[in-house]
Amino acid sequence: MMYRCTSLASRYSQPTSRVVEHVRTRGINRLRSKREYTNLPRKPSTMNDLPTPQGSWAQRNERVQRKYNLQLGAGITLFGFTLFVGKQSGLISFNFGPGKLKFEQAPPAEAAEEEEEPAPAEEEAPAEAIEEAPATFTEETPAAAEEAPAAPAEEAPAAPAEEAPAAPSEEAPAAPAEEAPAAPAEEAPAPVEVPVEPEQVTEAAPAEPEPSVSVTESVEAVSSEPAPEKAESPAPVTTLAEETSVKVLAAPEHVPYLIIGAGTSSVAAFRAIKAKDAKAKVLVISAEGENPYMRPPLSKELWYSDDIDASKNLRFKQWNGKERSIYFEHEDYYTSASELASRENGGISVLKGRTVVKLDVHKKRAFMDDGSEVTYDKCLIATGGSPKSLPVLDNAGEDVLKNVTLFRSVNDYKRLHEVAQEGKHITIVGGGFLGSELACALGHKAKTTSGAVTQIYPESGNMGRVLPEYLSKWTTEKVKAEGVDIITNSIVEGIKSAEEGKVALSLNTGKEVVTDHVVVAVGLEPNVELARSSGLEVDETHGGFRVNAELEARSNLWVAGDAACFYDIKLGRRRVEHHDHAIVSGRLAGENMAGNGKPYWHQSMFWSDLGPEVGYEAIGIVDSSLPTVGIFAKATTKDTPRAVVEATGESLRSETEQVADTTALVHSSAPHAPVRGEDYGKGIVFYLRDNIVVGIVLWNVFNRMPIARKIIKDGKSYDDLNEVAKLFSLHSE
Repeated sequence: MMYRCTSLASRYSQPTSRVVEHVRTRGINRLRSKREYTNLPRKPSTMNDLPTPQGSWAQRNERVQRKYNLQLGAGITLFGFTLFVGKQSGLISFNFGPGKLKFEQAPPAEAAEEEEEPAPAEEEAPAEAIEEAPATFTEETPAAAEEAPAAPAEEAPAAPAEEAPAAPSEEAPAAPAEEAPAAPAEEAPAPVEVPVEPEQVTEAAPAEPEPSVSVTESVEAVSSEPAPEKAESPAPVTTLAEETSVKVLAAPEHVPYLIIGAGTSSVAAFRAIKAKDAKAKVLVISAEGENPYMRPPLSKELWYSDDIDASKNLRFKQWNGKERSIYFEHEDYYTSASELASRENGGISVLKGRTVVKLDVHKKRAFMDDGSEVTYDKCLIATGGSPKSLPVLDNAGEDVLKNVTLFRSVNDYKRLHEVAQEGKHITIVGGGFLGSELACALGHKAKTTSGAVTQIYPESGNMGRVLPEYLSKWTTEKVKAEGVDIITNSIVEGIKSAEEGKVALSLNTGKEVVTDHVVVAVGLEPNVELARSSGLEVDETHGGFRVNAELEARSNLWVAGDAACFYDIKLGRRRVEHHDHAIVSGRLAGENMAGNGKPYWHQSMFWSDLGPEVGYEAIGIVDSSLPTVGIFAKATTKDTPRAVVEATGESLRSETEQVADTTALVHSSAPHAPVRGEDYGKGIVFYLRDNIVVGIVLWNVFNRMPIARKIIKDGKSYDDLNEVAKLFSLHSE
């Protein structure tokens, strides 16, 4: 206020331009020293004439307000944290629940009587029941008890006593319940002593103590319970039928997460779901009838075990000597399908022996082959694939098909293991990954069982569609060293039964091979029957369900594993049939089902072992029709599948390569191109398309997959691949 008055006084004490102008208009040349400004017209001052603060008030108010806001936020945070800690520790209860549960305590004497009344099934039991029942009615309805015996007293003993034995046990309670409800207590013992068959009398007796209509419900509840216990012949049939129907229809009506298929991708999916949602309820439908298991050991380690019982129990020794089971989880890990819906903390259930034949993607409903249905919130299709067959087997008879195995599942392994254990001659048709692995495994097995193994394929060498020609021929010699008779450049054109229960194969070269058993390993066909019945899209070129980058075929419907045809941002649309892809795609699908929206960008790898001494890993497009550049070096004892398993303790190389440490790599200095007659101990093979590396094979080179994956991801053109090969440290010790 003082500031404003001082400003006004100084303003009016000095002549202003307005005062000077007013004086001049009146003809006065000078302004006298007296205060004649008071004669001037009064102009009230406004807020615009007052001095404006230069920010001091605004800045101070802003600082104070900011301080108050910080204090308020800190207080709210502290208060919320205190409530959270108190709630978790049980010190604070909000009383949102129903409160304490109150149980009605029934008198133990009454409960005991109710349990004891229907229990006896001997001859004397009906008399006691008949004597006790009228006693209760005489107290409640004495008039009815006295009047009733007058009319029915003559009819009741004659008709029910003679007709009860002849009439069926099901119809007996219906008629006497209304016509003869008032049989007196005095005459009741008579029919009990007369008949020879006590079961029929006891069935009719419980229907007699019903003299009052007003209390029939309580009497029927007591009198009808002994009847099923005494009718021993029909009761077990009904009970067994009901139990069987319950076991068949054990699936819950609704599940939050439904997984169709019980392969590797299914395991990766439900593990990812449980990691995101600890109380998730997941139902896995297994058409094969087995819990989820690992397929790679079926053609690798299981055949190298010397323990027959271990092979029957599906346990194998890894290359480092440690034993493990092919099953991902033990039996106790899974929850019964009938208990899944009621479990508070959720769980994983496997419904075995069922096949989903149709999906209603709009109503989120799955239809199974037995007619049952289950609804879901989110669904994953992980049906995998089925082994391809030979055209000549389409019209083959039963005498031929009984000696043919399309190798894929645990049952196929068990069947083939029995044949190999008997020392029979086994012929493998196919020279790819599976066929070559089985040839080496069965050749090794035949050394101890005096059996024989033959391999037939149309290529010029083992894995001829994948490896370069020189490496394929070297691999063929390796397989022959295991005792396998290899027939190259041959196609099976006919098959028929031969003498002594054997099978004869006719080749395009005119040669005929007579064998005891045939194993077909010519590829995999994705299981897409659900696409045809459910209106889903199938890729015409690669096969499999077409999915987007998030592996989603429809809203709330995902596909993973061998059956998924996805788009690779570097290599285009693809479909991969390997273990690593099943794990990664299943994990991603599970995470997306739990709420994530991640795209699939992973470059999956695959591996193959031709015994414990030779193995390779590959990534990208590995096709022998593409130009290749191979760089090799001399191998050491550490460059074998056995050595990498001993170092890591894990036989699944898709797991070890994900955690490979490449920080301490030493660059090689002298890589060289392959030379004829060389023992390809270890090396790198680059596959090129338009001078860009699109695929890499690591031959007996392990724990280097992250480097290969980065090269594929970069998609660059290299002038000198020898320099690139140095990154893999071929000469490191």
